[in-house]
Amino acid sequence: MTVAATAQDPTLPFHDVWWISLIKLVGVFVVLLLLTLFTINYERKVVARMAVRPGPNQVGPKGWLQSLTDGLKLPFKEEIIPKTADKVVYFIAPVISCTTAFTAFSVIPFAGVVNMFGHQTALQLTDVPVSVLVLLACSSMSVYGVVLSGWASGSTYPLLGGLRSSAQMISYEVAMGLSIVAVFMTAGTMSTSEIVKAQGQGNPVHIFGMDLTAPGWYAVLLLPSFVIYMIAAVGETNRAPFDLPEAESELVGGFHTEYSSFKFAMFFLAEYINMITVSAFCTTLFLGGWRAPWPITAFWHGASAGYFGVIWFLLKVLIFLFGFIWLRATLPRMRYDQFMRFGWKVLIPVNLVWILFLSYVKVANDNIASTTKWLTIAGLVIVVLLIALFWPASRKPRQVSIEEQLAARPPGSFPVPPLDLQVPPSPRARRAVAERTPAAVGGDSETKEV
Repeated sequence: MTVAATAQDPTLPFHDVWWISLIKLVGVFVVLLLLTLFTINYERKVVARMAVRPGPNQVGPKGWLQSLTDGLKLPFKEEIIPKTADKVVYFIAPVISCTTAFTAFSVIPFAGVVNMFGHQTALQLTDVPVSVLVLLACSSMSVYGVVLSGWASGSTYPLLGGLRSSAQMISYEVAMGLSIVAVFMTAGTMSTSEIVKAQGQGNPVHIFGMDLTAPGWYAVLLLPSFVIYMIAAVGETNRAPFDLPEAESELVGGFHTEYSSFKFAMFFLAEYINMITVSAFCTTLFLGGWRAPWPITAFWHGASAGYFGVIWFLLKVLIFLFGFIWLRATLPRMRYDQFMRFGWKVLIPVNLVWILFLSYVKVANDNIASTTKWLTIAGLVIVVLLIALFWPASRKPRQVSIEEQLAARPPGSFPVPPLDLQVPPSPRARRAVAERTPAAVGGDSETKEV
């Protein structure tokens, strides 16, 4: 028995008959698989285009079936399991990563209410009052798959990669969660469908004698939270330039070094589904979800009705996926200590200050006169600008020479590299410089002591 609703009704029914729920469940699974195959080829083609080289172009029309053949090949490859691996945990780890990646999509709305075989149903698998917490919980659980895979491999480098990846994901998950707090405060709900509904209210705008409605997208109203979420999403999904767990020059392949065949394919699948999930989550929280963009809704009121919402939703997700790919093709990999320092000392403090400021504005709208409110906000902005302007620049510590470092060590200590990682120039290089510029070094290069 379904709850009747029209396509314009904002009330989303979720009391579906069992076969409608099964269709939506299978549909979400199939859409994620197809999006994963598309995103892999999409990434390879975009990166090839940016690098001015040919991408996949042999399998299928213009190479678009290349990722499908790779996906079919991986399960049939030889599987190599290390002797020292914990067999049970070794098998469960990729299952955890894939399961959490699929589960997170269960509360993402693809569209509003649609007609499916004569039944009115919301194009969303399910919704609960704390849907956003479900997404965050799935993101937290995916850390277990990473760290367990590194531990169960029974090898040093996967263990280091798993620990480093878990520290990275936990750190940036804090910044991501704080950026979502601003959305809770503004929308007054944690339900994903209600957050999309709140962004669809719009703001009245008067242009050229016409009364239009501008979108109340939180990407505009909560711009700092939107920017911080996008940065944290890249770190959360271990994507370039934050792909430290897969730093080939340091840790071979990271936590999945000892995985092959179908288990490796599951990790690969989970990574791309996580990319799609955070893109869909960002679309839902900050870009109005499945609703059409403002210029279109101002003149076409039925642009988001029915299955049209799926088109707008997928277009927004593809734009975010292009952002992931653009970063990979543009920015170099960060150093790990810089990456962690940026998350804990920049993103989290800025997020906390922004939430406090937003809380003041929310209280001021209810209890403080308009003039006093704006004067206070202007005063806070001026104080922040003055602090940023006159804040004393941090002095760089004095560079300690290699000779001073060596002299400071106790005699008989084990020789270790200098603290600043400087490598002394070779005598031959210094002799070559002296031979090229004898006047600059003080006379004849042959008699100059090197």
